Amino acid sequence: MTVITKSKEKVEVAIAGCDSMFCFQCEQTAGEQGCFTSKGTCGKSATTAIMQDALTGALVGLARTVCSASISPEDRVDADDLMIEGLFATLTNVDFDDEELLRLTNEAHELRARIAICGNAEEADDYDLSILWNLPEDERSLRSLVLFGLRGLAAYAYHAAMLGYRDESVNPFFHEGMQGVADAEADELLSLALRVGEVNLRCMEILDQANTETFGAPEPTRVDRSIEPGPFIVISGHDLHDIKLLLDQTEGRGVNVYTHGEMLPAHSYPELKKYLHLKGNIGTAWQNQRSEFDSLPAPILFTTNCLMPPLKSYEDRVFTTGPVAFPGMIHIGSNEQGEKDFGPVIDCALKLGGFDEPHDGIASPAEFKQTVEGEIAAPIAEDGKLTCGFGRQTVLSVAGDVVEAVKAGQISHFFLVGGCDGVKPIRSYFRDFVQQTPSDSAILTLACGKYRFNDLDLGEVAGLPRVLDMGQCNDAYGAVCVALELAEAFNCGVNDLPLTLVLSWYEQKAVVILLTLLHLGIKGIYLGPSLPAFVSPAVLDVLVSEFDVRPISTPEKDLETILS
Repeated sequence: MTVITKSKEKVEVAIAGCDSMFCFQCEQTAGEQGCFTSKGTCGKSATTAIMQDALTGALVGLARTVCSASISPEDRVDADDLMIEGLFATLTNVDFDDEELLRLTNEAHELRARIAICGNAEEADDYDLSILWNLPEDERSLRSLVLFGLRGLAAYAYHAAMLGYRDESVNPFFHEGMQGVADAEADELLSLALRVGEVNLRCMEILDQANTETFGAPEPTRVDRSIEPGPFIVISGHDLHDIKLLLDQTEGRGVNVYTHGEMLPAHSYPELKKYLHLKGNIGTAWQNQRSEFDSLPAPILFTTNCLMPPLKSYEDRVFTTGPVAFPGMIHIGSNEQGEKDFGPVIDCALKLGGFDEPHDGIASPAEFKQTVEGEIAAPIAEDGKLTCGFGRQTVLSVAGDVVEAVKAGQISHFFLVGGCDGVKPIRSYFRDFVQQTPSDSAILTLACGKYRFNDLDLGEVAGLPRVLDMGQCNDAYGAVCVALELAEAFNCGVNDLPLTLVLSWYEQKAVVILLTLLHLGIKGIYLGPSLPAFVSPAVLDVLVSEFDVRPISTPEKDLETILS
């Protein structure tokens, strides 16, 4: 496989090997400044980081060409799909495979040449990402904010597309936005970043529609965490289309299916929970996978982001699909009809056989499980069950009762505490915060950050559980809908509600959700555990002055400020 155009020299240098890199897109970036050595904190090599930059530069070249070409939406579909897939591949913890990144880069070049011809446009050059990384700090910060937001937006658009849902208010913007990463004037960048947030709101609405029309509206569901004897498969990530395909292919085969991490909400969808061999959820958030999978007698299928470089003890039973790839792992691709054959995963499960006896694996809530790296993880649920499925439909169905409960003084405050989890010990803040909230408050949560506290039984308020799990990070639109509905019911703005957002971030999907909230004008958001390394002090000053973004401090101080 060769790379066409002059990008070949750049990619060949990368493949020849480079002992240093630059990446600062995730929350765990080294020293809260950036990864500059031969390996990132996520586990990707310097070569992979350079390959991701080369792919991103090729996507900018594709975007420039598309924006200058006279082509119909039908002629642009392939470019849309590649742009979404390519951006998703550069998200943290997705694609570690240099050959796969090279394939995507080649496809970008080939598509760019084809579109230039059919659209009577000049074929644009790749963009050199080293230009961006070496810009003055504030301009680099804003361009990075746009780029990382687009990567998060691509993840949501990808999931919707897998279910056959696309939108002309979303897909063309990828090209406009990626062209802007390189070419927009400096004074246009903040507005462009907020535009990314605006488009993401529409994209999340489409994804919500795709999920609910395909699988039904989520229902409150209790999910077991014990493991039955016999063969089983663990499926991780976010892609509901993939779990549906897996459930279809394992039905009647004597192989059970268990979710992991952000796949937990799959149990609440009527069209998925009807499968009797969808048994329960294993483990907690993504960062604990190495200890949770270390001695598991079952294959693990990764469908989207959240893959960590696997340990040798279980690397022979890791499978990837969709945008996820790792060197040496078996990748389950799809044919031209979008069909996938999970036969190799099923065969692996049957060969391994699972546990001989019922397996509990539940620790006392007073105990904390250690990850391989020695960090403190969330405690395991005491009774082995978790509750999920409080989607927007369920919450809004009782909105009238909630409003009356607030007016009657039964509910004093709403907290949205959610987002990405991670390894830093300071993330215990979010559990401590939830535990210290008033007993007459309600807590909405979503994404894998909920594993910090979703084992807690905090009782009820106004007839509802105090902790309401609204789903994946992909379900953030539902939380937005609830806030807007409450504001309408109280005839006020969202910022006037007794509502506080406390967000934990790790990767680029959290970045684009933050941009969506800022686009909506929501202020007073608490953000942690640390601030993004790519946000310069001057840009942070703007976020603080215009949007009242607040770094977390301590649960005690923050709650005192919120409730005063």
